[in-house]
Amino acid sequence: MKKSLLCIVSSLAVLPTLSYAESPYFSLKDGDGFKRFSVSVGALHVMPQGKAQPFQVNTSVKNGEVSANGDIQVDTVLNNLNPNVNQSALAGALKFLGFFSGGNLGSGLSGSSKIQGLEQWDNSGTGLEAEDVTTLGLISNYYFTDHISFETKAGIPPKVDLKGQGKIYAPFSAVATPQIGKLPIEFANIDLKNDIFITDLGANGAAASARAWTPAFELQYHFGKTGVNKFRPYVGLGIMYAYFSDVEINPQTEKDLIAAGHMIANIKEGNAGASLEGKLSKSNPQVDVEATDAFAPIATLGFTYDFNDKYFATGSVSYAHLKYETIITVTDTKHGELIRSQADIEINPLLVYAGVGMRF
Repeated sequence: MKKSLLCIVSSLAVLPTLSYAESPYFSLKDGDGFKRFSVSVGALHVMPQGKAQPFQVNTSVKNGEVSANGDIQVDTVLNNLNPNVNQSALAGALKFLGFFSGGNLGSGLSGSSKIQGLEQWDNSGTGLEAEDVTTLGLISNYYFTDHISFETKAGIPPKVDLKGQGKIYAPFSAVATPQIGKLPIEFANIDLKNDIFITDLGANGAAASARAWTPAFELQYHFGKTGVNKFRPYVGLGIMYAYFSDVEINPQTEKDLIAAGHMIANIKEGNAGASLEGKLSKSNPQVDVEATDAFAPIATLGFTYDFNDKYFATGSVSYAHLKYETIITVTDTKHGELIRSQADIEINPLLVYAGVGMRF
């Protein structure tokens, strides 16, 4: 009984394989004059064609938010006066006051500021662009027929440098209201406006880097005929999946973003004057960088050249319309998310491949 049952189970296990092998399209056996499988290795050179897209920045300081100014230098106020408003008399009064106060306005006199412009802004002329990279490519094909195949394209995940472009400024503006004790002096309001420098993305080499995992899958049509044409061009269409790991930011850019985090934290802590003077806050800002996964259509034009029925040379050019998003956040355990900056990264790569392979 056990022997009969074993025979039945074995027969059922083998049956799908036999049916699979009898298919003219899905089989482990050679086709009609062609081999089902091929694999090749070679150099894969990636040339991104995308352009830098501007960063969009959001902070936790809402438009119209009021913050105490705290201690602030008179020169800081003068350097941040709105250049579009005539405040010469006010500037003179500040200089006179600073002469007798040692150049400092204490918190009992500096009052508070109603802040605008820091909630959200775009930075035109900024962004990140991926640079060229070369890695080892690996391509495998399964041939349904002599003309139609399914290709898997992969390679050793390369580290891709992201070149920065442009300078990021924060468009700060505010109306500061001095006070005497707790009494606001609204007739002496001070109009402030300045673009505060945050970082220069292009000043310190690659602004960021990431390891790119980009397998691609294509259906391909091969012209010519095995055994007749040594040179066989082909075309393919498919999809690419992109995943990015080991995302890192340039150390100097990270320092600049931490300083920007202190600027925002000072405002949240009621010390807006310190934010204009680049002073450290009571917080501990941390920078984190993420990149989203993405899918992209891919098209290929290539060829194979047979040395014999087993070995061949191959070359191809592919284009993928690939775009993903990078998100940079500056956070603190007390205040939560202080800054969120995000931008699209257009890769849109041309992939040039040259290799040698084997059919089996």
